[in-house]
Amino acid sequence: MEYGAHLPLIDLDGGPLRLADLTAYARRAAALEYRFLCANDHLLFGRPWLDGPTALAATLEASGEMTVATTVALPVVRGPAQTAKLLAAIDLLSGGRLVAGVGPGSSARDYAAAGISFDERWKRFDESVRALRSLLSGQGEGFTGAFYSTEGLALEPRPLRPPPIWIASWGSPAGLRRVARLGDGWLASGYNTTPLRFRESLALLSEQLRAAGKNPQAFPNGIATMWLYVTGNHREADRMLMEVLAPLLNRPVEALRELALPIGPAELCAERISAYAEAGAERVFLWPLADALGQLELFVESVMPLVPAGSAIPARAS
Repeated sequence: MEYGAHLPLIDLDGGPLRLADLTAYARRAAALEYRFLCANDHLLFGRPWLDGPTALAATLEASGEMTVATTVALPVVRGPAQTAKLLAAIDLLSGGRLVAGVGPGSSARDYAAAGISFDERWKRFDESVRALRSLLSGQGEGFTGAFYSTEGLALEPRPLRPPPIWIASWGSPAGLRRVARLGDGWLASGYNTTPLRFRESLALLSEQLRAAGKNPQAFPNGIATMWLYVTGNHREADRMLMEVLAPLLNRPVEALRELALPIGPAELCAERISAYAEAGAERVFLWPLADALGQLELFVESVMPLVPAGSAIPARAS
């Protein structure tokens, strides 16, 4: 199992978001040997949301040798040419360390803000991934579809190498077919799955990959936005669910309790991470709900040693 750390793009502790805090977080994650540094993408959210790709670019120097990942970027909302431009810059400035996680996004508000029909998101997303590949590779014929065309476009400077494109899906059959058809990897969502659902989705994805002529064993996966809070205080764990996460996601706390989020005592967190590893998850990307630096350290010190080694498929970065 590999672990990544999400940049804390939401002001969950009640203080202003500062570059110094983000770089300190990235530096600490690298020192603790987290393997990935991640940034999510929204235009609008229930709480103020710092622009993810900008924050990721601003912390590249502090990220050491970690793989950096968008989890996920929104090529339909931003536009495929604009998204390719920012991904190429991050890959180039990071020395070729980027995994380009992309998805259509689930927020109708983001689409309204961008002036794009939410009902068109799936057709547009399929085309946007093909357009991204054309623009990032800089080779071969351009792509022309109903919504986008890359004919005659050459975005420069190019990335050091075309970054692998991982497709986000919560695990629906249609979504997994899209992952197998378009992606170099799969990103699941930590607050939209469980170990059992993940196992079932991974089995279905393996079937779709074989049908697409791809090797399931060589196809990486990760679980993004795995909200984290390690505490032996059960009241504090409940407070995180009821007062922080439920209003943040606009979901009933009962629905969140049914998930396998690592929120609570170290032993419970390790049990839940282990269940994902046994289900075939290769990496999880953690997002602390408070005390971001302290939680990164606490997870490494008290949770990781309790997760059995070798319980997951051998991890691959791309």
